[in-house]
Amino acid sequence: MASIFDKKIFDEIEESHVKWNKKLEKDFSSRPERLERFSTVSDREIKRIYTPKDAGDLDFMRDIGFPGDYPFTRGVQPSMYRGRLWTMRMFAGLGSATDTNKRFHHLVKEGQTGLSTAFDMPTLMGYDSDSPKARGECGKCGVAIDNLKDMEDLFDGLPIDRITTSMTINPPASVLWAMYIAMAENRGIDRNVIGGTIQNDMLKEFIAQKTFMCPPKPSVRIIADTVEFGTNEIPRWNTISISGYHIREAGSTAVQELAFTIADGIAYTQAAIDRGLNVDDFAPRFSFFFNSHLDFFEEVAKFRAARRMWARIMKERFKAKDPRSWWLRFHTQTAGCSLTAQQPYNNVVRTALQALAAVMGGTQSLHTNSLDEVLAIPTEEAATIALRTQQIIAEESGVANTIDPLGGSYFVESLTNQMEEEAFEIIKRIDDMGGMLAAIERNYPQQEIADAAYNYQIQIDKKIKTVVGVNKYVTDEEIPVEVLEIDEELEKLQIEKTNRVKTERDNNKVKEGLAEVGEACAGNENIMESLIKAVKSYATLQEVCDVYRDVFGEYRDPGIY
Repeated sequence: MASIFDKKIFDEIEESHVKWNKKLEKDFSSRPERLERFSTVSDREIKRIYTPKDAGDLDFMRDIGFPGDYPFTRGVQPSMYRGRLWTMRMFAGLGSATDTNKRFHHLVKEGQTGLSTAFDMPTLMGYDSDSPKARGECGKCGVAIDNLKDMEDLFDGLPIDRITTSMTINPPASVLWAMYIAMAENRGIDRNVIGGTIQNDMLKEFIAQKTFMCPPKPSVRIIADTVEFGTNEIPRWNTISISGYHIREAGSTAVQELAFTIADGIAYTQAAIDRGLNVDDFAPRFSFFFNSHLDFFEEVAKFRAARRMWARIMKERFKAKDPRSWWLRFHTQTAGCSLTAQQPYNNVVRTALQALAAVMGGTQSLHTNSLDEVLAIPTEEAATIALRTQQIIAEESGVANTIDPLGGSYFVESLTNQMEEEAFEIIKRIDDMGGMLAAIERNYPQQEIADAAYNYQIQIDKKIKTVVGVNKYVTDEEIPVEVLEIDEELEKLQIEKTNRVKTERDNNKVKEGLAEVGEACAGNENIMESLIKAVKSYATLQEVCDVYRDVFGEYRDPGIY
């Protein structure tokens, strides 16, 4: 192994370090060091200073290298942001499909370069707006999509043949994707042309976010169907966005987010291989989705470690030959759980720092949270400020001028190594349990996240960790913030629209299409073509998802604390 530094240099550094520590102790006699333990948001203890010795085991070519070269620690593209800036993809979904379409047009006009869709809770759970289970929730936390007509209205007038679309949807991801494909084909756009991402990550739902429909095994089967179909039919589509974001939002540490996300990726890769797919045919279209939290350097190190880990796993564990299979391409969203209702304008600063960490860590795509997102769906003004935050980082800060500007930092390289090592230890524990599905059934990741969240909350309550405006620098002043309110009339109008579609469609075709979906689910046939046929007949989201529930059963969370 060729270390960056030789032993002689290490000895000199160690000798100087000892002298520096003695000098520091003298200084503390007149100016005592603050007594608290210095640690990251994830409670990783941080040393006073880092030296080459902390990164001494690094082999430059093996561990760091150059951007675009294995193991991609410094980025998956050779030119990174000098060649192309990250995609600015602001999350949008409010009320009706028509309302959200207007927001999409506004964001594209203001310079957004990719669409990102948030769905309301009934849609996320596979229910139509007219379901008794959907009462009071229509359009409240995103857009309501009941059938193909809603999907057509959502993307009306938008250049979906030239701009990519991300859809944050999980249990009914296959159905929403089928609607998107059908909508494009009805507009005369070939399925080979459309590009984008469906989140489609059910393992993290069982671990963290908790939107459920079917049990874990059939859920992974549906995902394998989408991967197979995308590989063969929709070459520009990312069929899974393997998501650590919600794992972190549920309270995990940065290392847990890293380890559980990569472990989910391993599980999906194995499921596709078990389906009979060649790893190099599908792996280049896997993408990831990470949280960018408050601790700047910890987040940068996490992103760098993630790229290196995935490259090594794909090359060594799965024997992938195509370098594109080794790439970990990821979208980032700033930490929603870090936003505060108290002193909400502080959220602009938090978001800017988190966005900067994502950029310094080499993200390919970024959503910046709006200052009012802790209170409601963002207003147009707040969403524009969040987009401008990215544009200022990209165009004014200078951080895009050079690639991986923190590479070589003793501190960052040491953190990157530590996080990779600890994450691999967690992955080994999961492997020893029999893989991620078995670990979920044993409630291992759920319990680990619950414990981490509890420990962090104790630190907040005891003021060991500071949250500005919440447990420190608190004021009694209430700062008025305009909040977007969804008209209660929306639910009535959406139900009327859905019922109108049900009345005007050919119900014999719907019945036939749903029967074909059921047959595909009960057998071994890939479900996607039957899904596309069913939604083209204007079968609703719930009608299709009810077929899933009938064939595969429903999942109930065991409730881990």
